[in-house]
Amino acid sequence: MSSVERRNRAPIDPITVEVIGSALASITEEMGEALVRASHSTNIKERRDCSTALFDPSGATLCQAEHIPMHLGSFIDMLPHILKQHPAEGIRPGDVFVGNDAYQGGGTHLPDIVLAEPVFVDDVIVAWAVNTAHHADFADRGHAHIFQEGLRIPPIRLYRAGELQQDVQALILLNCQVPRERLSDLRAQMAANRLGVLRLQALCAKYGREVVLDAGEALQDYAERKMRAGIEKIPDGTYRFSDVYESPEIEGELPLCCEITVAGDTMHLHFQAPPQVRAGLNMTRTALLATVYYAVKCLVDPTVLPNAGLARPLVVTAAEGSVVSCRFPAAVNGRCSTCQRVVDLIFGALAQAVPDRVIAATNGANTSITFSGSTPDGAPWIYLETVGGGSGARAGKDGLDGVQVHMTNTSNLPAEALETEYPLKLLRYELVDGSGGVGTFRGGMALRRVYRAESACRVRIDSSRLRSSPWGLAGGMEGARAVIESGDMPYARGILQMQAGEVLSVLTAGAGGYGPPERRDPEAVARDVAEGRLSPAAARDAYPQAVLDG
Repeated sequence: MSSVERRNRAPIDPITVEVIGSALASITEEMGEALVRASHSTNIKERRDCSTALFDPSGATLCQAEHIPMHLGSFIDMLPHILKQHPAEGIRPGDVFVGNDAYQGGGTHLPDIVLAEPVFVDDVIVAWAVNTAHHADFADRGHAHIFQEGLRIPPIRLYRAGELQQDVQALILLNCQVPRERLSDLRAQMAANRLGVLRLQALCAKYGREVVLDAGEALQDYAERKMRAGIEKIPDGTYRFSDVYESPEIEGELPLCCEITVAGDTMHLHFQAPPQVRAGLNMTRTALLATVYYAVKCLVDPTVLPNAGLARPLVVTAAEGSVVSCRFPAAVNGRCSTCQRVVDLIFGALAQAVPDRVIAATNGANTSITFSGSTPDGAPWIYLETVGGGSGARAGKDGLDGVQVHMTNTSNLPAEALETEYPLKLLRYELVDGSGGVGTFRGGMALRRVYRAESACRVRIDSSRLRSSPWGLAGGMEGARAVIESGDMPYARGILQMQAGEVLSVLTAGAGGYGPPERRDPEAVARDVAEGRLSPAAARDAYPQAVLDG
């Protein structure tokens, strides 16, 4: 049955739509838990650097689990690429497609490997089960262009009618530095999708295939209606905001600008950015779209369902070949930090229209640290972690301390797991006093992590807000900047070589405050001092209205 014929049928009742929508959300969440529990690498089993989703037969998003917003960018163009190269009539039950390429596969960077499997009911594709996992591999490479960043995989069959394509798997593993981890994680991804297939087939058996398909379309239409209703509540007008983006990978700063035009129930977001750079900071078009969808959803209506319908009222434009919408063969490995700055742009622009909904600038980065080296027997090891920082203050509440923000949502790797599996020692892990911007409501605090190498290793650091500060709102002050302290170790363009016993300290940025500092509750100031967030001297300077002991 075509979508036109489906729309001409009697509408499905809203209670059934709600029940099926909840079931779809439950399926994606269960897929995610299965992936985490079955995986081998610390990056997935501990840090949960993965996401799961369901798509309708045409490749539109039905539901994405509450994992990492950035990963939507790895999903939304994967299915169109598959269906373009592999007509639906030639796809069979048990076919599983794998891909990661940013230009020929719909991905956003090469470590995020996507697996997609069709869900058949009565010999008809009713949906796709999809997941991505960040494979912490491809280390110690350059980032001048995409060819340096790892193995590029266009959407190809990893399984054909349920049978593993051994030659395809062997080709992938041959190009990985830690193939045993990759194999185990790929198997976990496969298991997660199989679970999604079985659960969705059971849902269709319970309600009927056409009812589930109708509900999928109704859910997308509902998301569109809610998004349009939310946009209509924002005053019509054009709002602009500019910021800069800097990184250890490049000299100087990249000026970025966002112009948002609200007209009735539609929103046009236009981005201005320099030409793409010879570094891994560039964003693909799909990365830009995923970032916009996240940011606008947050401010317009966080309850909008995470499906393709929310994108319909939005128009997104940017010059092709720019940092925020790059073209082949730009490098894209560190695109997530640039995406964080794009969120800052959108929030800064819409703060002019709906200031009570917007938080001040967060730490504004996806600070990632990749250690790589060799074991005594010569086997390579790779450890990736991302470090949180401050989250911006809000109208009515302080910012959160030491958290991941916006486009990333990975968990912390416990020190015990780090030191057990890798030749690294964590010497300090703490919140940074005074790093949150002062204001009526205080910005969130930054994090400090100090590492000691137990054997020689190479380190790559992707960070930002090293020279610019997270801005405050409504009179709130800036948060503290990020700092990388490498001692006497040579450090250039985010790369350093550590020898056994050498120490690296990474401080992320804090976050901006909200509202004039003189309006902060004196009791809150006293509590900040008592908890060690501010020194008494700093508190007296920032908040003269407070009366402090000592």
